[in-house]
Amino acid sequence: MAQRSLRPEMRRAAKEAPVGDAIMSARDLSVHYGAFQAVRDVNLSFYENRITALIGPSGCGKSTVLRCMNRMNDLIPIARVSGEVLYHNHNIYGPNIDPVEVRRRIGMVFQKPNPFPKSIYDNVAWGAKINGYRGSMDDLVERSLTQAALWNEVKDKLKDSGLSLSGGQQQRLCIARAIAIQPDVILMDEPASALDPISTLKIEDLMQELTRNYTIVIVTHNMQQAARSSDFTAYFSVGEDRAGYLVEYGPTHEVFTNPKDPKTEDYITGRVG
Repeated sequence: MAQRSLRPEMRRAAKEAPVGDAIMSARDLSVHYGAFQAVRDVNLSFYENRITALIGPSGCGKSTVLRCMNRMNDLIPIARVSGEVLYHNHNIYGPNIDPVEVRRRIGMVFQKPNPFPKSIYDNVAWGAKINGYRGSMDDLVERSLTQAALWNEVKDKLKDSGLSLSGGQQQRLCIARAIAIQPDVILMDEPASALDPISTLKIEDLMQELTRNYTIVIVTHNMQQAARSSDFTAYFSVGEDRAGYLVEYGPTHEVFTNPKDPKTEDYITGRVG
C-alpha cells in the first residue's frame, strides 16, 4: 500500500520508555441493547501513560466499547454487558464493585463540551467536593486548570461562568474537571469533533502532555488525529449481523503503514467509509 506520511516527531509509538503492563483490558466483551448485539467478543488492552485510538466507521461500536470502560452503559436501561473489563486486574463488572468509584478512577470527556452552568472555579471543584476532597481546593483548581493548559487564560476570571468560554476552552475546562478527581484513566469520545482546527490541535497537544500522568483512550473519526496523537490504534468494523467487532489492534505506526488486515487498509486509505 502507499505509505501514509506520519511526522516522526509526532509519532508517539516511538517513545523511548518501554510499554509496561496493561492498566485496563477488555476480555470477550460483548454489548447488547435489548435484543440487538452492538459489540461482540472484543479483546483489547490499554497501556499505562499511552494513548490508544479507537477508529472505524459509524455504528461499529467504538463509543459503546469506550463507555464500557467506566460502566457508563449502566445508565442505559436496555444495555447488557457480558465478558470482563479488567482495571488493575480487577473486573469492574464484578460483584460488589461500585460504579461511582469506577468512574472516579476512570474519567470521561464527551464529544460536545458540557460545562456546568456554574463558575469556572466551581466547574473544576465540583467533582472533588462531592468526593470529599480535603486538601486546598484553590490549589487543586489551579493545578487542574494548569494541566489542562487553561490556567493562564482564565486565572483572572474564575468567577465567570464556564459557559462564557469558547468551545475549545470549554472542552479544556471539561478536561480540567475530569483531572480534578484524580483519575488514572481518561476516556475521550471524539473530544475535538465540534472544535475548529486550532482548538483541535490544542487538544491534541494537551493529550500528549497528559500522558505524563494519565492513560488516555480516545474515539476519533479523524485518521490524521489518530496517526498524530496515539501510540496504539484499534480498528473496528461492522459484521453482517450489524454487530461491531475488533478487526486489528497494534502500535499506531504499524497499523497505519503496514496493516495486517485488508479491511484496515481499505479504511485508512479511504476506500471504504
